[in-house]
Amino acid sequence: MTKLMARTALGVPTVDVRPYDGGDREGVLRMRLSLRSLYHRFFAGTPHIPAFYAGTLDRVDHQDRDAVIAVAGPEVVGIAEYTRDTALPWVADIGVVVADPWHRQGVATRLIGNLTVSARRHGITELRADVLAGNRAARAAIHGLWPRALAARGDEGTVIYRLPI
Repeated sequence: MTKLMARTALGVPTVDVRPYDGGDREGVLRMRLSLRSLYHRFFAGTPHIPAFYAGTLDRVDHQDRDAVIAVAGPEVVGIAEYTRDTALPWVADIGVVVADPWHRQGVATRLIGNLTVSARRHGITELRADVLAGNRAARAAIHGLWPRALAARGDEGTVIYRLPI
């Protein structure tokens, strides 16, 4: 578990980052996400986190499918997860979402840092991230963490990044 000091208008609360467990599902589903944040993460207009995503959380095994969460007190403020590619077992797809009030506070960076440690420990040497081309914040974050990230145009306005770890 790591600590992150995140600045807010109310002071400097501590954000803990730890492995996801089944008891965190409801907290993840209650994250404060705008329609824009939901669209950027799930590539579809949805008023809340989709049911299929909640189902993927039920299959976290901390090896082929792993997740870490960021919590501030009782509130889940971010989640990052990877899913190993069965055809290329050294590669995993990564996804990250941070609650809107916590954007630009370093939460995503900390989540990714913790998740990559786990991925490396399980033999994953490359992450793959599909990002909407218009999601400038995510693209800037990727280039901040991986300045030499390889990117290719994907389908339907996405950019696919290959991120060595």
